[in-house]
Amino acid sequence: MSKKIEDLEQEEEALARAVRSSAQQIWQAGLGAFAKAQQEGGRAFTRLVRDGTELQKRARKVEDATDTVARKAERSSRRASGTWGKLEQVFEERVARALAAIDVPARSEIEALNHRIDELERMLAEIGAANRKAPAARTKAAAAKPAAKKPAAKKAVS
Repeated sequence: MSKKIEDLEQEEEALARAVRSSAQQIWQAGLGAFAKAQQEGGRAFTRLVRDGTELQKRARKVEDATDTVARKAERSSRRASGTWGKLEQVFEERVARALAAIDVPARSEIEALNHRIDELERMLAEIGAANRKAPAARTKAAAAKPAAKKPAAKKAVS
């Protein structure tokens, strides 16, 4: 039995050494990772600053290009609005000529005719009102005059 106890004690010692060794390796790995992170952290920060600077330069170029495009678009828009105005005027003139060629009256002519019709209607209404008053006046005048006596017809003697 003493052999078994000795074997067990040796196994325990071996196990304890293995655990201590493993713990030591884990501790060293942690320290190594920490040291590497410190070294890489400085490099990574430097790399991020460099990348950020490059990105900022590209953003400025894009902003400048956007401003240039916006200015050119505004100029083009101003030119185009003048062109559209001219095109619209030419179109209106051609349509007016085509309508005149087929004897379609212009808007101004139709408005003038409507104005004349309104004047004629007003004049007719005035004449109609005057005519309505006139027969009433004649009727009153006729009633006021005594009826003229007609001479009696003489009987013929035969």
